[in-house]
Amino acid sequence: MQPMRHHARFALLFAVALAACGGAGDAPSATSAGESRTSSRQPAADAPPSPPDVLVPARSALPPVSIERVFPALSFRQPVQMLQAPGDDSRWYVLEKTGRVYVFANRADVRAVELVLDLRDAVDARSEGGLLGMAFAPDFATSGRVYLSYTRRGSGAAPMQSVIARYLSRDGGRTLDPASRRELLVVDQPYVNHNGGGIGFGPDGLLYVALGDGGAAGDPHDHGQNTRTLLGAFLRLDVAGEGAYAIPRDNPFAGNPPCAGGQGARACPELYAWGLRNPWRWSFDRFTGRLWAGDVGQNAREEINVIERGGNYGWRWREGFLCYRPARDCPRDGLIDPVLDYRTGVDGHSITGGHVYRGAAIPGLHGHYVFGDFVSGRVWALVSEPDGRPGKRELAATGLNIPAFAEDHDGELYLLDFGGGIHRLRAAGPAP
Repeated sequence: MQPMRHHARFALLFAVALAACGGAGDAPSATSAGESRTSSRQPAADAPPSPPDVLVPARSALPPVSIERVFPALSFRQPVQMLQAPGDDSRWYVLEKTGRVYVFANRADVRAVELVLDLRDAVDARSEGGLLGMAFAPDFATSGRVYLSYTRRGSGAAPMQSVIARYLSRDGGRTLDPASRRELLVVDQPYVNHNGGGIGFGPDGLLYVALGDGGAAGDPHDHGQNTRTLLGAFLRLDVAGEGAYAIPRDNPFAGNPPCAGGQGARACPELYAWGLRNPWRWSFDRFTGRLWAGDVGQNAREEINVIERGGNYGWRWREGFLCYRPARDCPRDGLIDPVLDYRTGVDGHSITGGHVYRGAAIPGLHGHYVFGDFVSGRVWALVSEPDGRPGKRELAATGLNIPAFAEDHDGELYLLDFGGGIHRLRAAGPAP
């Protein structure tokens, strides 16, 4: 979504007018849902090593690619995510920004959808808020656990709150029981934009959460460089227990008290990485385990990052590779550079993070990170240029507003149109 930077751009993104953002000072703390604890789960560092892989493959192997409409009888209202449940390729789930979750059969001729959950009465879909993320527990088939990320109305200096909540499906994924809702984390938002909101389970079985810097423009409270807030960061949580969440013991600040309401007196133990403006759509490479994220820029650069534990990605000191504040001679030591940035207003306006392609239908695309731009509708593959530097090659100029990509269990890629349709990447001809 415009994860989104300008009010006019955001209006295009969500087809609403964004009022001027207000707010004074940092949001006050609030009581979180349950106490966090230190997890006894084995840290990710003890997971099996990832297979070797090239971070950015060469562009010479890229085949021609086209975008085709699929499930043509279906249309959704402001869809923002599409996903499948673990081990089940017979169905797709779609989230609408306004608060509804639908499921439909994974058949080309499907004509009907079923309502899984309606949260419109709870969700605050103003500005960039709404129902923004969904994740199935890795053991969903036995536990029935599903996690949702959404915004709701706050009060006072926190006009909006980001909520991570757990629900149970008691009928194999046809519906989610509203009465089963358990709030795991509540984060006060000082403004109503830059919410991030993506959630997903990593190869380590832990829940990752991406939150924007809290909104307005230019990160006025400098949340990106403040490790005592959960804003402008990736979080990593152990949600396997019955309580709210546990802190993985190898999180960078694991020994500190949890940050209730999103703020703390010390560095937040929930943090995994920080220095981000508004990470909008991110994914794990199923082959290497790397976490790829698109981070929406202010007005000069859109950027792609590989997120690492304990990494500082530079916002608001930097926007992409450029200095932002200060405008010159900004800090660089200890910061992780983007893999790639591109010019805002020239190549696109609002990056939508995608996936590393691991399917079989387009062999020459294997291993390339595929991403897009919400406003321009362009879709690119990340490539290695002849001089070794990362670059991008356009795969398609769709003319669509692309809020999200999706990956099926076979590794094939789809994209959503914010206007309602679903599309798929397909090979357009023989590889060059």
